[in-house]
Amino acid sequence: MTDETVKLDAHRGMAAQKATDVRRLVAEVEANEKALRARQEALEAQLIAAPSRDWREAAEKARYLLNAFAATPWADDPRRQKLIANVLGDFARLSAGDT
Repeated sequence: MTDETVKLDAHRGMAAQKATDVRRLVAEVEANEKALRARQEALEAQLIAAPSRDWREAAEKARYLLNAFAATPWADDPRRQKLIANVLGDFARLSAGDT
């Protein structure tokens, strides 16, 4: 017996190697999506847990919701995209001026 490990990928054809790579990537993407969903749920639970202490916290919650909305098909309309961008710009401008 030998202490060297055998790299099975090197003994397969290119199609089999590619299929293995694709399966590994799909599994990695699915794991990342699951982790992202868990982080989003944790964030949303914190956002829901208590009312905002001031208008900046309220604006942060609104910013989160606008960004989530912007990722939906309904927000694909150019007018809605412009409105979202304008509101996010307003939040940034008003936040910078209130220090």
